[in-house]
Amino acid sequence: MEEARELLGLGDRATLGEIKRAYHRQCKKYHPDTAGKPDQETEAIMYRITAAYELLMRYIKDYRFPLRPGEHDIYDAEDWWMDRFGQDPLWSRRRK
Repeated sequence: MEEARELLGLGDRATLGEIKRAYHRQCKKYHPDTAGKPDQETEAIMYRITAAYELLMRYIKDYRFPLRPGEHDIYDAEDWWMDRFGQDPLWSRRRK
């Protein structure tokens, strides 16, 4: 998983859209039709990028999201919101 993340140039967290954009960006860079003169190294990198993308897509497809907090989970709706949107300028707290 770590190698897939690094090959696609992703951070520790990524949305589905970010993964797809990273894959397309790397494809444009290394695909034989767009990379100029195709060689074995470029072809090998392209295979690795595609394998990394497929691995992440399988992981996302099979990932099960908890829809209800567990009995022992500490659940705070505000913490959940801030974890996901707290740094977003549209949703973050206003600065004085």
